[in-house]
Amino acid sequence: MQYQNVKQGYFIKRLNRFSALVSILGTQELVHVKNTGRLGELLLPGVAVYLQHSPDNPKRKTQWDLIAVESNGQIVNIDSQAPNRVFREFLESGAFRDDIQKIQAESFYEDSRFDFRLELQSSVQFIEVKGVTLLKDNIAYFPDAPTLRGVKHIRGLMRAVDMGYKAAIVFIVQMKEVNAVRPNDKTQAVFGQVLRDAARMGVQVFAYDCMVTKESLAVDLPLPVQM
Repeated sequence: MQYQNVKQGYFIKRLNRFSALVSILGTQELVHVKNTGRLGELLLPGVAVYLQHSPDNPKRKTQWDLIAVESNGQIVNIDSQAPNRVFREFLESGAFRDDIQKIQAESFYEDSRFDFRLELQSSVQFIEVKGVTLLKDNIAYFPDAPTLRGVKHIRGLMRAVDMGYKAAIVFIVQMKEVNAVRPNDKTQAVFGQVLRDAARMGVQVFAYDCMVTKESLAVDLPLPVQM
């Protein structure tokens, strides 16, 4: 996926979950943060950030979206909408599996809305995608903040498997320089436990890193998921 009209700035401070102050060409600007996670290890005062300029929508409070940040010598994409977009491109390329007949986004099963429903040659697969931005010692962790919605979705995938469907959770790590993905038990032990339970009953668990530039994001290589 490609971004347009990307400019570099320097992070000043976060105001709330949705907005921050950034210096762009020496001018302090209010920007929209496209990720409601904590991002405390990334959004540090003075770090270089990348912003998409969208000046043509009068309903917006700001013309800028914060989409990426420089960290430890690489660019990390923090756009929470990006993982679904790049994974859809990955699905359409045939790299995930080669027997897909139809891709349906945001499909309901019982009380859960999953990111994708794949009609395969001989079955149906539900997929939930999770973007990962938290990195410690070359290990990526999810979640970076407690997510009741994430736990609900995994339980929904388990019910789908129990009814005979295929199901998978896919972690899209929005950076390189990653050796593996692990559940963040320190932040939310229940997420890790439910993920392990799901894997034992047949929910497939995948992870991929991404090639990242200030203007693009693309799924790249598979990563091990260490339960």
